[in-house]
Amino acid sequence: MGTASPSRGRNRRGQGERLREEIVATALRLLEELGDDEALSLRAVAREIGIAATSVYLHFADRDALVLAAMRSSHADLVRASDEAEAAAGDPVGGLRARVQVMGSWSHDHPGLYKVLHESTVNQRCDMSFKMELGKRTTEAVQRCMDAGLAPAGDAASVSLDLRAAVHGAVSMRVNQPDLPWEPLEEQVDRLLTKLVGVRLP
Repeated sequence: MGTASPSRGRNRRGQGERLREEIVATALRLLEELGDDEALSLRAVAREIGIAATSVYLHFADRDALVLAAMRSSHADLVRASDEAEAAAGDPVGGLRARVQVMGSWSHDHPGLYKVLHESTVNQRCDMSFKMELGKRTTEAVQRCMDAGLAPAGDAASVSLDLRAAVHGAVSMRVNQPDLPWEPLEEQVDRLLTKLVGVRLP
């Protein structure tokens, strides 16, 4: 963890939201390092920023509330990056491929956040239904491939679920068994797209 910032005084009027954003950003950084929501404390977050712990409690009732806010923020960033990648591809198959590659690469590049988002105890205590948005958009991308005749017609939701389960499995194994001789994740994702969705890739 980094060195805590010097203690600072009360925020001026209108800066409360800025402090809230800083608290969430700090929690994200610590969760990335820890890879475990149970290891995070509000006092540690406050100490990292250089504020009193009571200032954190003004924005978040408890650790779960802060972790949930951090996970919502992280997931929103992932959805936005996936949307942008798909839009830049210019065709349904390229768009689906770009979307899934972003999902895979983000999870691979942020193993700590991945563990908290998908493997932590906060998943058992809190409403994590916001995570369904990414699946919904992936299903829509699969459907676009089917509608364009670029993938065999079928139940897009089931195909999308199989694809996401396979990608999550590939990422989880890399996160938890990093010493195995893994091939590039992009190559495995391409193979999953071909086998599970039935698209033809360049």
